[in-house]
Amino acid sequence: MKIRVERDTLADAVAWAARTLPARPSLPVLAGLVLTADSQGLTLSSFDYEVSARVMINADVEIPGTTLVSGRLLADIARSLPGAPVTLVSEGTRIVITCGRSSFTLPTLPVEDYPQLPAMPSSSGEINAAVFAEAVAQVAIAAGKDDTLPTLTGIRMEIEGQSITLAATDRYRLAVRNFTWTPTSSSISTNALIPARTLAETAKALANGQGVTLALAAAGEGLIGFEGSGRRTTTRLLDGEFPKYRTLLPSESTGVATIEVAALTDAVKRVALVAERNTPVRLSFEGSEVILRAGAGEDAQANEAVESLLDGDDIEIAFNPTYLLDGLAALDAPFARMSFTQSTRPAVLTGAADPTSELRDDYRYLLMPVRLTG
Repeated sequence: MKIRVERDTLADAVAWAARTLPARPSLPVLAGLVLTADSQGLTLSSFDYEVSARVMINADVEIPGTTLVSGRLLADIARSLPGAPVTLVSEGTRIVITCGRSSFTLPTLPVEDYPQLPAMPSSSGEINAAVFAEAVAQVAIAAGKDDTLPTLTGIRMEIEGQSITLAATDRYRLAVRNFTWTPTSSSISTNALIPARTLAETAKALANGQGVTLALAAAGEGLIGFEGSGRRTTTRLLDGEFPKYRTLLPSESTGVATIEVAALTDAVKRVALVAERNTPVRLSFEGSEVILRAGAGEDAQANEAVESLLDGDDIEIAFNPTYLLDGLAALDAPFARMSFTQSTRPAVLTGAADPTSELRDDYRYLLMPVRLTG
């Protein structure tokens, strides 16, 4: 194999393909990236039996061929190369990388021992890339991080015709986002539980393209694929039953407060400075303002008032400040609407363009309160 490729193009492609490489591979070859040069250009692939990644880039191919090289090392090298064209040449069991006056010689791995990548399922439809990236990011913040509860580490995707709903929860908060897409069949009705980390990284990496092709395998195969801008990834779906999250969303509220997102975010950050670990920030909604408090007794204390428009009875409620800030950041709107029922029941955050606009329901962030003591 002998090819010549632009440095930035190579670095981006290697970073994309290497992002799914396992930290502790079960087999040495799974730590590698497969480089395949042919008349179409250069293809880089990775696979760990759970997630696969494949990207094709333009390259001047003088001698076609396939080789397997350490992915993380190649990513580090590609990122550090000077701004000049890169030449890659296979020499027996080694590959020589030359860029400007820099040169690296890396050992190769036995490519014949590398597993075959799963085939991309047939296309189920297309999603606007920017909308997809935003929606996944808004929901992924609520996914669990505890691997002992694998079902909660996923994002549930529900598809009904032209509508997609994403949902994630870690038991302390719940994020739900609805958006439309263009399915290949208007009668499609299915759901999937996708690893949140994989979905978040994929959606972010494909955000700059025009569209993302969603490919669902047949029922029972447990595979989903995404493709856009010459990049393709597949992942195994998670097993298990996702919580019946719709029952958690209140059907009505006794009060709704409207607050400027930037002002509330800054106030929460300041007040939370004195909140020790696992200590909540209290929010007291009273008429035209909300008073934030943290700390008590002999400990450091802080309080701050922020303008708020309350429709309903006064209420005091407490939240984990990190979870509250995550929700505010995900709203992507200048104003937040916080709907309540009781101080011991979940509150729901939604975004608003201005204080008098209609309540939006395309994105909802449900937050469990911290029980107040004294």
